[in-house]
Amino acid sequence: MEIPEKGIPPTLLANAEAIAIIPNVIKAGVVIAGRFGRGVLLVRNESGEWGHPIFITIGGGSLGFQIGAQATDVILVFKNRRGTDKIFRGKMTLGADAAAAAGPVGRRAEASTDETFRAGILSYSRSRGLFAGVSLIGSVLSIDDDWNRGFYERKVKPEDLISAIGSAPVVAGDLKKKIRAYAGQ
Repeated sequence: MEIPEKGIPPTLLANAEAIAIIPNVIKAGVVIAGRFGRGVLLVRNESGEWGHPIFITIGGGSLGFQIGAQATDVILVFKNRRGTDKIFRGKMTLGADAAAAAGPVGRRAEASTDETFRAGILSYSRSRGLFAGVSLIGSVLSIDDDWNRGFYERKVKPEDLISAIGSAPVVAGDLKKKIRAYAGQ
């Protein structure tokens, strides 16, 4: 497969320990701004397969000269399990509990900085709105128990979803297939 000019390099997804997909993260404010979004986290299980999706939230705030509103689609590629382990223990703060850096795109993946290679989480975003730039530092990721219960129609533990124990709606399998296909697996 040829490496595309833009987008997440497929080899990063093929080697990722986990992937968070958080569409439509909303940031809005005047001087004080807040950020919130919901998405899913997929974590590889012991056999190397993707577990069932785990619903998560992202939230945070910032203070300073700012005005506007922005919607951002975010993908976080976890290179190791340290960040996800923090999420499962309650919450994980980007930049404090786990180092995050903007991920390389397309063919530039080989020319990445040392900071990118040291980071445990690589972030990718696509924004629409009035804020310039996207910083997720200080954002908190946590499990969304209510959405998990609603989606799976029962109380579920993240560990069971990683192991893919129990049934899951068809769309969960569809998402895993799309990720495998994009990663060339």
